[in-house]
Amino acid sequence: MKIADIDLGLRPLMLAPMEDVTDIGFRRLCKRYGAAMVYSEFVAAEALVRNIKATVRKLTISDDERPVGIQIYGRTTDAVVEAARIVEAEAHPDIIDLNFGCPVKKVAGKGAGAGMLQNIPLMLEMTEAVVNAVNTPVTVKTRLGWDAGHLVMPQLAVQLEACGIKALTIHGRTRAQMYTGEADWTLIGEAKKAVKSIPIIGNGDITSTAEADEAFEKYGVDGVMIGRATFGQPWLFSREAHLLTVDDKLRILLELLHTNIELIGDEHKAILHTRRHLAATPLFKGIPNFRETRIRMLRADNVDELEGVIGEIRERISNL
Repeated sequence: MKIADIDLGLRPLMLAPMEDVTDIGFRRLCKRYGAAMVYSEFVAAEALVRNIKATVRKLTISDDERPVGIQIYGRTTDAVVEAARIVEAEAHPDIIDLNFGCPVKKVAGKGAGAGMLQNIPLMLEMTEAVVNAVNTPVTVKTRLGWDAGHLVMPQLAVQLEACGIKALTIHGRTRAQMYTGEADWTLIGEAKKAVKSIPIIGNGDITSTAEADEAFEKYGVDGVMIGRATFGQPWLFSREAHLLTVDDKLRILLELLHTNIELIGDEHKAILHTRRHLAATPLFKGIPNFRETRIRMLRADNVDELEGVIGEIRERISNL
């Protein structure tokens, strides 16, 4: 599969852009364990144009995570175009991805993200304007439609292709579904059949490389993007993950903690940023009477305390 001149290989697996999750430390680990492409957290166009420091920090990327995409979202064409130019000039990503899929109220409710599914003409205008404004390949991530009564795939895929994008990622839910119910890959497969030249990347409910392979076979997609299932397991992309021991995986999560400390520069904030992965990882499932230990792990407010609790957990797992 290729996005413009970027060769991602056969049946590539990609890390989905996720707010407060796909920071540089997590992206680098996912890349190490097999992600063909990784994406930044969401970058708000208006905040970037206003030079808000927290937003500008999201533009930091490293060469060892390439190819990497930076994803932007916004409500107005002018702001998104200006943000795309800033991203290209300051970060030099391999692609710029336009977010027309985020369903959360504070984004979609204001007309950005999945809110664009209620204004397809503006979505197409914005997409074409960004494509014409930058030299970096432009891609799009969106959903099947606003709700079950307004499904826009595969027609929208053809329209976005005509705007000049180089790839399209489709999450198999509507905005109304948020993250509930099951992802419907049928229309993703129909979009693949409808387009002429761009790769289609499927997204939604993929939790393993085996499920990704099934999606490739059944729906003919060019790539598969994995999101929430990666929480607490950046090794998910590896087809050799079964060779990693529990001890190996605990070391990987501790590496993420120390990387966050280095990058954030604040031990407490780094712990808070890493907790979501410790809370979500499947490593601790099946440990009897784990509730008290879990509480202590998630309440630890310094590295020594947290590493001590994880050491206890390691011992408990080894004795199961």
